[in-house]
Amino acid sequence: MSDPPPFEPSPEGLAGARRALAAGLCPECFGRLFGRLGHGLTNPERARQVAALLGAELPPPAVPCPGCDDAFAHLPHWVDRAVRAVDGFEWHRFTCGSRWEPELLAREELRWLEVGTEWGESVRGAFNREWGKALEQRSGAAGGTERPDIVFLADVAVGRVEFTVLPLYVRGRYRKLDRTLPQTHWPCRRCRGRGCDSCGGTGKTYPTSVEELVGTPLVEATGADGTRFHGMGREDIDARMLGRGRPFVLELVRPRRRTLDLGRMARAITERSGRRVEVEGLAPAEAPDVVQVKEAAPEKSYRVGVVGPVPVAKVNEALLLATGRAIAQRTPTRVAHRRSDRVRARRIVAATVVDSSAEGFTLEIRTEAGTYVKEWVEGDGGRTEPSLAGLVGVPLKVGYLDVLEVHDSEGE
Repeated sequence: MSDPPPFEPSPEGLAGARRALAAGLCPECFGRLFGRLGHGLTNPERARQVAALLGAELPPPAVPCPGCDDAFAHLPHWVDRAVRAVDGFEWHRFTCGSRWEPELLAREELRWLEVGTEWGESVRGAFNREWGKALEQRSGAAGGTERPDIVFLADVAVGRVEFTVLPLYVRGRYRKLDRTLPQTHWPCRRCRGRGCDSCGGTGKTYPTSVEELVGTPLVEATGADGTRFHGMGREDIDARMLGRGRPFVLELVRPRRRTLDLGRMARAITERSGRRVEVEGLAPAEAPDVVQVKEAAPEKSYRVGVVGPVPVAKVNEALLLATGRAIAQRTPTRVAHRRSDRVRARRIVAATVVDSSAEGFTLEIRTEAGTYVKEWVEGDGGRTEPSLAGLVGVPLKVGYLDVLEVHDSEGE
């Protein structure tokens, strides 16, 4: 093994290092005075090279070292504490951080001024790096990653390791085949989830949801504390979601296990839901995928069963007038209690009559994201202009609504 490459502190730096010999620093902390000088060296190697340049021996460090309170000497204990703290959790990637006494950090900066070093490395940065390297060797996990499973924090003054388990993310597409199923858990409005006579003690407005039917098998498989469901928009409770399904990301909170057979999980979700929900394309995801899903604004295609005695020719004339033109939609009456009251400009991209009878007709339409389809058909008391009902001059009612496609980037 070749010797570490030499480095040359300035004469002023060496003069300061000579004064620092009497400070009682451990080799790690003495080397940190020149921690940003000399590529490829450890701080103890820097310490020995500086001592050699001074023609001196490194004196025995004080106990405790004034530069780190012996944290580097006790590094194996910090590794033990970290491994014990996360016993029972599966983790493959991690990062390390540390909390130090402000007085020790202030003394460090004063020491740098006294020594006159321009190359000092902070005790926090050095400790985090060396602790992470030791944890990598012990655990086999990858340290210093941008998207960790675990974040460790050493409270050096207290002698305790704290840790945060990062969520596990799974993405996929769901089809909803039940017209009584909301997308997410819906707390009871009267008791706000605590349980009351109105909700039968469940704390919920509806018995279950897409979130629960998808999330429960995954919670059981991972030992997670719970879920957060992030969908690319949402359909009404009484609307089905068909076609390729709606993209979603499921966030599993504080999972204990992270290795999953996602193909088997997709089949289990479909079967356990009684095929009320079908899931496909389950795949690992990351936190940025949540933003991508939530901020997407894809066009959507629908099948709408409309009740109203209107000749097909008249409907087709109205669709010609409506297609491709802007419509103004004021916040619908049915959601005004939870959304700001404003007018939104939307567009019907395409619309076709695919079936008709004396009682009504069936449309297939494609719209811009955020279009309130029921209100466009019915008019919502004039809050949507122009509406289909207004164009045909006959009151219309939506009998049923199916989402046929979410036209995200994975599709068309």
